[in-house]
Amino acid sequence: MTENSPHILITSELPKRKPTRFDVALDADLALRVANDLRISGLRKCRLQGQIAPVGARDFQLTAQLGATVTQPCVVTLEPVSTRIDTQFTRRYSPDAQPEFGEGEYEMPQDDTLEPLTPQIDLLALLQEELALALPLYPRKDAQDFDGLAVAEKGIAPLRDEDLRPFAGLAALRDKLAKGDE
Repeated sequence: MTENSPHILITSELPKRKPTRFDVALDADLALRVANDLRISGLRKCRLQGQIAPVGARDFQLTAQLGATVTQPCVVTLEPVSTRIDTQFTRRYSPDAQPEFGEGEYEMPQDDTLEPLTPQIDLLALLQEELALALPLYPRKDAQDFDGLAVAEKGIAPLRDEDLRPFAGLAALRDKLAKGDE
């Protein structure tokens, strides 16, 4: 890791025989920046710990533990919801893992942990990516349920879900015609 950026690993400076340990804990300013980037309400106790070890002659394997407490608005009530995230992950960096983007379709590789080996590995970007993947998609305060929304002007019946099923009327017509044939 460099002195100027403690969250940057210079791959050419990594030892070729032993693992390099890292511990990135976000201070309040950096946590606020990450929270803003991820569009979440808050981020506390965010830490990335792990090691990167050489594998074979040219590859490296990173194993890490991410822990954080995130605050997001509830999808039903918009009240703040705090969630504790603890996740482990692995990445394998290889100079042979260069994706070939061309015309047409691109198929995902079998190994989704494989990454191209670049001159630098940004642990802060890795932390942010893994945190984004681990965030709850629909955070709910105390298991709140959404019962639907019925809005209409005074004197008009609100539109219901049943009213939006056009084939339900056709089914009723079919049943009525079937009874008429009997």
